[in-house]
Amino acid sequence: MLSSMTGPTTDETAAPTSSEERPVGWWHRGHPVFAALTGFFAGLVFVVVVPGAYAAVLAALMDYEAAEDLFPFVLVTLAVPIALLVPPVTRRFARYMLLGIVSTALVVGGVAALVLWLLVSRG
Repeated sequence: MLSSMTGPTTDETAAPTSSEERPVGWWHRGHPVFAALTGFFAGLVFVVVVPGAYAAVLAALMDYEAAEDLFPFVLVTLAVPIALLVPPVTRRFARYMLLGIVSTALVVGGVAALVLWLLVSRG
């Protein structure tokens, strides 16, 4: 117990022998939650960054009315995670990416509805 509080011992800090070494990037291929975590957080980032970047580019290139008319075309970017569902190699990543997209959209929509309801009900 005391040795764990004082720091690692020489046995714990010793470099692994060649038989214990794993190839670089072993966790990318072999860890069971890597695709799930990266897919979920990619979906979260997708919901936050893609519409914002699309709106910024539209606002920089054209007037407000035209940008407002073209903004719904951001939904075309949903073809990316749907296309990732087709090959078996990326299917698990795509499922978790869609889960991240849907759950983030539900949380943002739910919080927005709650805030709007509170603002309207309090006058």
